[in-house]
Amino acid sequence: MVFSNEDLKQLLDEKADQYNTAAFIDEDPISIPHMFSRKEDIEIAGFLAATIAWGQRPTIIRNATRLMEMMDYSPLDFVSHATDADLDIFNEFKHRTFNGQDAKYFVKALHRLYLDHGGMEKLFTELWTLYNGDVGSVISKFRRQFLSFADPGRTAKHVADPLQGSSAKRINMFLRWMVRRDGRGVDFGIWPEIPVSGLHCPLDIHTGNVARALGLLTRKANDWKAVEELTSILRNFDPADPVKYDYALFGMGVYEKMK
Repeated sequence: MVFSNEDLKQLLDEKADQYNTAAFIDEDPISIPHMFSRKEDIEIAGFLAATIAWGQRPTIIRNATRLMEMMDYSPLDFVSHATDADLDIFNEFKHRTFNGQDAKYFVKALHRLYLDHGGMEKLFTELWTLYNGDVGSVISKFRRQFLSFADPGRTAKHVADPLQGSSAKRINMFLRWMVRRDGRGVDFGIWPEIPVSGLHCPLDIHTGNVARALGLLTRKANDWKAVEELTSILRNFDPADPVKYDYALFGMGVYEKMK
């Protein structure tokens, strides 16, 4: 089926409005940072939840909630004060290929980011300015910094690098959570110095399949080039907030089984 640009915009706007509501939260990993009100707790919970956000959503939410429980539901306090002995609580943790060793490295790296480097917002904002909003470079340089505090070993594979072709779906999703501000109550909008217009669409199998079915994406691989292609098309429909259409594409792919 071939859609006109007018029809596409109408459909995408309607579906974004339908799914970008508080009802979306409970069944999505964004429910994890919504447990908290302190900015830093939201950031840390969001980053950890986004990091393990692959697979079935109920399993992601259950395991991310377990991480919060292990951190006494005080992510910043735990990251700031946990000893090596405290980190042993993660020994038996596992979500697909993300295990206790990875959780320990993430906590140690977050400790350094917050206590020595001013936190995640500061780092991402500085990188955004340094690289003039080139999201691929921003994420890649964040990855380099995050993995620089010790030998990450196997954990390196859990932080995506767009400059190596990764779609970086989970980090783009995390950035959407932190940056988008629209008053709808789903995304947090707590990083005001990063422009919403510069965000890139989180691309996974659901958004990719729907985007191709609608003629929004021609590239077959779900890689960084596909992210750039899709985001550039979505900017034609809303230059100020292209990733609001992530709700439309994801919602149609998950809830409507669109083919």
